[in-house]
Amino acid sequence: RAQKSLGLVNGTPDYDLLPGFVGPDVPARAFHYSADGRLFAYALPTVVRIYQAEGAQLLQELLLPNIIDLRFSPRGTYLSTWERPVKLEDGAQHKNHRIFSASTGEELVAFSQKSQDGWDVQYTISESHAIRLVSGEIQVFRPAEWSKGISDKLKVEGATSVALSPGLNPSVAVFVAEKKGAPASIKIYGLLTLSGAPTCSKSFFKAHRCQIKWNTLGTQVLVLTQTEVDNTNKSYYGETGMYLLSAAGNFDCRVTLDKEGPIHDFEWSPNSKEFGVVYGYMPAKTMLFDQRVRTLHDFGAFPHNTISFNPQGRLVLLAGFGNLAGKVDVFDRRTLRKVCTIDAPNTSYCEWAPDGRTILTATLSPRLRVDNGVKIWHCTGPLLHVQPGEELYQVAWRPTPVDSTPPFGQHIPNAPAPSPSVLHHAAIAKPTPTKPAGAYRPPGARGLATPSIFKREDEGGAARVPTNGTSTPPRVYNNRSPHHLPPGAAPPANGQVNGNGYHSHNGHGGRRQVPGAPPNAGSPGPDGEKKGPARKRKGKKDIAAEEGSGVDSRQVSGTNTPVVQQDLVVETLLSPVTPGLDSSLDPAAKKARNLNKKLKAIEELKEKAKRGERLEATQLRKIEGEAEIRAELAALES
Repeated sequence: RAQKSLGLVNGTPDYDLLPGFVGPDVPARAFHYSADGRLFAYALPTVVRIYQAEGAQLLQELLLPNIIDLRFSPRGTYLSTWERPVKLEDGAQHKNHRIFSASTGEELVAFSQKSQDGWDVQYTISESHAIRLVSGEIQVFRPAEWSKGISDKLKVEGATSVALSPGLNPSVAVFVAEKKGAPASIKIYGLLTLSGAPTCSKSFFKAHRCQIKWNTLGTQVLVLTQTEVDNTNKSYYGETGMYLLSAAGNFDCRVTLDKEGPIHDFEWSPNSKEFGVVYGYMPAKTMLFDQRVRTLHDFGAFPHNTISFNPQGRLVLLAGFGNLAGKVDVFDRRTLRKVCTIDAPNTSYCEWAPDGRTILTATLSPRLRVDNGVKIWHCTGPLLHVQPGEELYQVAWRPTPVDSTPPFGQHIPNAPAPSPSVLHHAAIAKPTPTKPAGAYRPPGARGLATPSIFKREDEGGAARVPTNGTSTPPRVYNNRSPHHLPPGAAPPANGQVNGNGYHSHNGHGGRRQVPGAPPNAGSPGPDGEKKGPARKRKGKKDIAAEEGSGVDSRQVSGTNTPVVQQDLVVETLLSPVTPGLDSSLDPAAKKARNLNKKLKAIEELKEKAKRGERLEATQLRKIEGEAEIRAELAALES
């Protein structure tokens, strides 16, 4: 679904437009497939159309304006629609959530639902019951008898989210957020015994909102909790935690993770016996656990924030999307070996195909408004199809039951031949640099090994040390040699290293050596610093008088300033000696040297006159005085 078009495309191997389907002439707002892949529907500004997915045959056309979203029930019996709530003229409540019969188009029931998040009712897999949460009350309906209204209900004070399990014996998980010092809680009720006691319950703190995921059998549930603010100031997005609960009530525990940082993603395996978690500061770790939270495999630390099992549970996809580079790693669950690595930058949507052999990646608007399009990859790595689009908003596979897809064999199947679009895309794609540019290095650091503090953890660097923002962790330069010390630092005298990673000088804690001072020279005290400006105002005669009297200024002031520091100040205050000037020369020799300088300057002026340069009046008078200077110089030499 793009801004100005909507289309259906066949899958492997031809990727042609579906014959018989004519796209709408106005922009579509949403589309949706039924869970069994039998029906397809899309919403236009004034109408909703329902199609038979196989063959794209139009079944129903509902004249419903302003529909924003729509959903099918698990078996495709009912179609739910949602529109933005508005104020009616008569003051009545606007029932913006409506449910229709997908076969007849008849409206069966309507509700008022202000928020679009979690707006649809939740059905059991058999569509025998449906539930919705309204102001802390769980309402249960029988879809076959919508007109009879609520069949059962349960009031849970403070409930903010609810999740109905799949499976033949459905349960309801209810989350109550932490509020006013009271802990948060998750409770599980049997749907058919809703008024009874919960089968499982767990309370915990640091939970303002949560994400609930049931396994395929509906026997266990994972709860990801998150706070609004991280009180330790280690994360901008708050603290996260994870808990595993059993619907039967015989097991519940916290999922303990061995790396500090947020939980990025988690997912159940289709076999309902294991789940994967991506967690920790980047590079994040990915761990596989069984249904008793025992570690099965550690995938290591890499820049990943997404995990996904293929529908058959044979392959595991680990990827880094969003602000990460878009690397996709595919692992074989049976051997736990990496199958391939796919480079899919700027990906905003990723989904396994129902057959579990191909992967769809897409760049969608408004996440990114340039380079929008769809790419189909084989699970072994090759690119099979590229379909660009302009302002692409939505893309999805047509669902297919796992039983209807060919099973995986002992070995992963080989990739088919790519479509012609891949060759066309390679011809117009920008060439990628063969050698990565890498990080900038100043000239003084080029050709040296990178200090461990600047390396990522997966590249052999030191582990991340989070701080609370009040201090910076010390930098330890393990490979810094005496020839590559910081500017101003002297080479180590005895091999001592202080807390900052620099070499100490005779136990003085790594102070910089003052040029011209002995190695053990101390620093001036506070009194000595205050005397500095007054000392600078003294003339040469005053300094000479103090030196001649033999009185130590430290004894007068009572300070313990070293004599070396006094000599340094005197050396700084004295006028620098002109290079080549010898104070032992007598006045006659000095006079002769000055006269020789004047004669040299006159010779340079004569050379300029010979080259035709114009001389000023003062320069001409200097040349005229040459005879007098030579006569005076001759008298001095005689």
